[in-house]
Amino acid sequence: MPDVVYKALRPMLAASGGDWWMLSTPCGKRGFFYENWEHGGEEWERTAAPATECPRISQTFLEEERRQLGEIWFRQECLCEFVDNGLHMFDRHVVMGAMEEIEVLEV
Repeated sequence: MPDVVYKALRPMLAASGGDWWMLSTPCGKRGFFYENWEHGGEEWERTAAPATECPRISQTFLEEERRQLGEIWFRQECLCEFVDNGLHMFDRHVVMGAMEEIEVLEV
C-alpha cells in the first residue's frame, strides 16, 4: 500500500479508537511499514514469523527459494528482514549516519 493511502486512512480511526493491523513482508528500508516497525514506538505490537521457524516449510524448499530469489529477496520475503535492495547509490544507514554528522551553523 502506498504511503499516501496509509496517511489517508489513519483519520478513520479517530472516532472509533480502532486498531490498525499491518501484515506484510518487508520491502526495503523505506515507507510507513518500515518506519513504524523500526521507530513506531510502544503503541505498535510487532510480530515476525520467518519461514525458517515454520515446521511446515522444509529446509529443502527454503534452500531452493534462496537459490531462486537470491539472497536479498530471500532475506526479505522468507526471513522478515528489512534489507537495502541495492537500487540506491548509498545504503540507508550510510545516509542516516551522514545526517547525524551535519552541524548547523548559525549565521
